[in-house]
Amino acid sequence: MLLALLVLSFLVSAYSGGTGAAVLRLVFFTATLYLALRTSLVRRRITRLLVLATLTGTVATVSLSLATQSRVAAGVLDSWVALVLLLTVLVIVRRVLSHPVVSVQTILGALSAYLIVGLMFAAGYGALDELGSRPFFAHGAAVDPAVLQYFSFTTLTTLGYGDYTAATNTGRAVAVLEALGGQIFLVTLVARLVSAFQPGARRQAERVPERRPRRPTARPVGRGAAPLAGTPRGRGGQRRTVRRARPPAGRRGRPG
Repeated sequence: MLLALLVLSFLVSAYSGGTGAAVLRLVFFTATLYLALRTSLVRRRITRLLVLATLTGTVATVSLSLATQSRVAAGVLDSWVALVLLLTVLVIVRRVLSHPVVSVQTILGALSAYLIVGLMFAAGYGALDELGSRPFFAHGAAVDPAVLQYFSFTTLTTLGYGDYTAATNTGRAVAVLEALGGQIFLVTLVARLVSAFQPGARRQAERVPERRPRRPTARPVGRGAAPLAGTPRGRGGQRRTVRRARPPAGRRGRPG
């Protein structure tokens, strides 16, 4: 569900622009964070506080963006989107690392986190463009959510087509951080999970029956041995030892 919602948010950013599309993307990302918190191992009290803070910030940011529709409001909106996505990445990675067995859900969670990283940096580039004094791209290239998303994922995967480059030192530094983070994420987390992937490990672990402790076998009571529970009692309430009757003297030896 998380991965499907992220793909839908990606398509909205790629084929639409403007304040309405930005607000819709923020709603999708807030829903993504809510789903990630529901499936995480975070305590309910902390989850409620995070959901309440996220909803409050989302409502305030959307209201400011729709009321003013200025560059500052757009920059604040992009900054809040980046913060929400950063929190979502942390929650998903924490949940993925807590899986005892690497399954398909673990791999999908890691891919979702990787996709969120690219969307987070795209929102950060938008905030730098809106709040900065100079355009983000060099050579006067146009800046819109689709182009920022394209630049973010080409940087994350270290393709580097060169058609878009950051103009400011801050933009270049953030792009370097994204490239390094993308490579480290693939090499350390995703590659490790794929190598440890076992399709039937979880099912086999669930099918293994629990071993019950064996009951101790009763030993025959002989001379010097303690009488077993349930043996007949003699006079005075004391337990008496049950012995097998010996065969007669004439029948000893081999059977005829």
